[in-house]
Amino acid sequence: MKAKEILEKKGTHVWTTQETATIKEVLGILVSHNIGAVVVIDEKEEIAGIVSERDIIRECYRNSKEVEKTCVSDVMTRKLIVGSPDDELDYLMGVMTKNRIRHVPIVTHGKLQGMISIGDVVKAQLHDTQYENRYLKDYMFGRASGA
Repeated sequence: MKAKEILEKKGTHVWTTQETATIKEVLGILVSHNIGAVVVIDEKEEIAGIVSERDIIRECYRNSKEVEKTCVSDVMTRKLIVGSPDDELDYLMGVMTKNRIRHVPIVTHGKLQGMISIGDVVKAQLHDTQYENRYLKDYMFGRASGA
């Protein structure tokens, strides 16, 4: 299965924020939409980075007194790892595992197409495994009944 197939099922909307937003504002987005990361957009409407729950927790630990005033640009991950719609899920899972990340923005020609989370990958793999198990059981049952 490819990333584009997951995006076709789950949709392509990605919650974004500006670099100048505060951590408190981003927490509002994360909590109200039950998501784990937000893509950060610069003033040119280009991807500048990503801010996740982990980024915010680290900042809260380091600088808890100023966290309400802290801008997203101070805590976001700038060296973004992105995927392509044609990336296989096994590849994306490997990238996520190796880099210890849980969200990969999917980008084509510099444009944000969607976001794949580790939960999306696991869900797709569970679906594929269930389908495969059902197919194998049907095959075995069919052979056994024809003997």
